[in-house]
Amino acid sequence: MMEPLKNKLAFLLFAFLLLFSACDEEAILEEVPLDFASPENSFLTIDDFNSAIYALYDNARTILSGGEHRPLDYIYGTDLGFNGAQQLNVRFGSYLATLTPQSGLVITHWQAYYKIISSSNVILNRLADAEMSDAEKIRVEAETKLFRGLAYRNLAHLFGGVPIELEEVGAPKTDYTRASRSAVYEQAAQDLEFAAANLPGITDVQDGQVSNLAAYHILAEVYVSLERWSDAITAASQVIDDPATALMSDRFGSRMSEPGDVYWDLFRQNNQNRSSGNTEGIWVWQQEIDTPGGALSSNSRSSNSAQLERDHAPRPWSFKYADPSGVNPFLSLGVSDYTGGRGIGRFRGTNHFNYGIWEAENWDDMRNSEFNFVRDVAFNNPESEWYGQMLSDHWELFRQTNDDTIRFFYPYQSKVTTPGNHPAELFVDAELMTLNASAAGSTYTDQYHIRLAETYLLRAEAYMGSGDLNKAAEDINALRSRANASPVSPDAVDIDYILDERMRELGVEEKRRLTLNRLGLLYDRTNRYCDGNPVSANYGVDVQPYHNLFPIPFSEIESNTGAVLEQNPGYN
Repeated sequence: MMEPLKNKLAFLLFAFLLLFSACDEEAILEEVPLDFASPENSFLTIDDFNSAIYALYDNARTILSGGEHRPLDYIYGTDLGFNGAQQLNVRFGSYLATLTPQSGLVITHWQAYYKIISSSNVILNRLADAEMSDAEKIRVEAETKLFRGLAYRNLAHLFGGVPIELEEVGAPKTDYTRASRSAVYEQAAQDLEFAAANLPGITDVQDGQVSNLAAYHILAEVYVSLERWSDAITAASQVIDDPATALMSDRFGSRMSEPGDVYWDLFRQNNQNRSSGNTEGIWVWQQEIDTPGGALSSNSRSSNSAQLERDHAPRPWSFKYADPSGVNPFLSLGVSDYTGGRGIGRFRGTNHFNYGIWEAENWDDMRNSEFNFVRDVAFNNPESEWYGQMLSDHWELFRQTNDDTIRFFYPYQSKVTTPGNHPAELFVDAELMTLNASAAGSTYTDQYHIRLAETYLLRAEAYMGSGDLNKAAEDINALRSRANASPVSPDAVDIDYILDERMRELGVEEKRRLTLNRLGLLYDRTNRYCDGNPVSANYGVDVQPYHNLFPIPFSEIESNTGAVLEQNPGYN
């Protein structure tokens, strides 16, 4: 009885649809779902668009400041440091093994930035029909174009010329061709110009939200890449001369009463945002560890929180040697002190970063103080007869193997750790400050994406490009004065000096690969300074001139059947 009934109902439904389509074929094809979210009904109100923009923030944070690997892709195998963990095919242990058209690292960065671009295009395409005021539409357009401009800028830095897509793509497209690198920079500039002209001022946005000054800073760098020196100077000056910005010169924030200095204060927990009194942070990633909607839990190795402490800090807790009584002078767990927290000693700074840039007149630079560039630590195991003595008193013991200076201990920047300030739930023993090894390792501070100090260095680069070395030296000396370092003379300013000053001021905070790639100096500087363990072929010393650009992912070339997507020279 049921089967005939089902057949009748199916016939009646078919007849009804046939009749309806004859009356209004267009209506039946234009389906607008009312009871679930779809592209047709998801972009109407300001709340809808804000949700999409929040996703842009999250995608950008993930590729630039989230997870165990992604932010570190920008510093491994550069003049800053190398992979000291004897790993060839990851973390730029070997360029020849890591940087290939088939590598996951390459496709991850390509897809991450095109995801931002694709999502931006959807937002911009839906603006015309949105149920918002004109002011709301302009704000959404400006914020979206900042992210699209950022994505195109980074793609141009990493890959050179890439396809430019400015429309929402609703069906597979297989005929992309590469625009020139300068054309990609020009597109980024157009997006960022609109963003800079229309985003709110820095005092009118929440912590972590982009402002007009964030757009001006990124725009200044794009202008430098295009050698539009005057435009770059003007854009950077918008940031530097804004009455709401200034380099921090006095102690401030959550731990200002403790021994330290103002540079140390910049990187203490809760000190990065304007709400803490910091006038130097221009754009700060809000990590919000262990908070719903934040950077996920520190209890997971799949956490998308920053992992600078885990990779960059040394691992004295693995120290193999004992005091005369047979006790290891370091506790066997990571400790929330200056020994490096829960570091695993994988990213080891080059000798140039650790020593070379601090020679002579730079050694007393505040940025090289005992608080900021940790070079010696006290033994922290109370059971050891050496307890409280300094590591430097026992160098002859400590340097018995290569690991002693490659992984167990080496100079490192304290900005990646939170000594004495890890979350309470991570402590195994609060008195000893020992840490739960499976949970610790994240960097428990918000992370600068743009800091005013970098804007000064960008403007110095633009002044140098324009031939005004006096002005370039003035901008560099604004930072050196804050650091109580001797001033640089104009005749000493060149691109190597500026890159060294970026090391001193920014260090592992900088996305160094982006800087070196845009200048075409990744090979030169890495080849000169990535001087790892001399008995190993590891550590990225096989870098080649063509590595100044990433390869175009082979999967993108292979699937682009309607046109030729050319590979960068040097890659097969």
